[in-house]
Amino acid sequence: MTTSRPKSPLDRKRPVTMKDVARVAGVSHSTVSRILNDAPVLIPVSVETRDRVRAAAAELGYRPHPLARALRGAPTMLLGAIVRDITDVFFATAIEALSTEARNRGYSVVLGHAARRVDEALALTHVLEARHCDAVMLLGDFTDEPVLLKDLRDAPLATVAIWHGSQLEGFPSVSVDNVAGVEAALAHLADLGHTRIAFVGGESLGDIRERQSAFERYQHERDVRVPRRWVQHVENTAAGGEAAVAALFAEGDPPTAILAATDVLAMGIVFAALSRGIAVPEALSVVGFDDIPLAATTFPGLTTVRMPVAAMVTEAIEIAVGDALDADEERPRVFTPELIVRRSTGPPTG
Repeated sequence: MTTSRPKSPLDRKRPVTMKDVARVAGVSHSTVSRILNDAPVLIPVSVETRDRVRAAAAELGYRPHPLARALRGAPTMLLGAIVRDITDVFFATAIEALSTEARNRGYSVVLGHAARRVDEALALTHVLEARHCDAVMLLGDFTDEPVLLKDLRDAPLATVAIWHGSQLEGFPSVSVDNVAGVEAALAHLADLGHTRIAFVGGESLGDIRERQSAFERYQHERDVRVPRRWVQHVENTAAGGEAAVAALFAEGDPPTAILAATDVLAMGIVFAALSRGIAVPEALSVVGFDDIPLAATTFPGLTTVRMPVAAMVTEAIEIAVGDALDADEERPRVFTPELIVRRSTGPPTG
């Protein structure tokens, strides 16, 4: 009489266990546990047995349960990610980079979205704890979510803030040098001959707030008078960019160049300008910030400030999982951006 193999995981309602793997491999449950957990053993296990156990685990689709791993004190290999605005195109790129780097290290990502509701934000941390995540990544500025931040500070989870802007008290952070990026963009426009430069930003949080401050300081240090209406606050969407163009060109003497706080705004500005018969870059130069993938394929190609997203995510994960911890673990890591010049900027013609 032969022992029948357990059904494929696709046919079964319960998850595959170590007992199933042991049955298929023809070894004891304890042997499977030692092999799959890389536990030290007093009696050596042959290479053939190890290979047979791992082959059985792969065949059955065995996956260690995070809770069981956590109870044993082992890493669950799960990273939690809470995103400020999951509809923001930039964060889609950031999440992809985070997932790729996590996967390269053997981690999976549990994604959450705070949705600007205190009850949902609070529930998120409980969900991430229940999943026994090894660490949490905050993507974006959450200073207006004090309940969420307090809950994370009180939780037994390593938390790293990315793209928060300035240092977030109580958490290590990874950010971009917004001042350097804005100054590079404005210097580029000045070299082209622009003196009438407007700024368009979204919600005054984190990176966007820092980019506006850098714009205003740069102009002030050069004694450049910027009319109040040349600093526009709109939604961080393409429609927001269109609204900014309508306001900036509603009166005479419009700007000859616009620095947008994000690429999404910049692309909305370019579309609105062309729709109004305003040639880009002949009559209006436009610079974005982020260098999302669409920036290179829009028409004309968008001049923008590129953030080293992959390098920033790598650093954040290294901090989160303990590889980069040191005496200055809460010291913010700041990365230098790069100006990417494309066809949306040129000398003013007016």
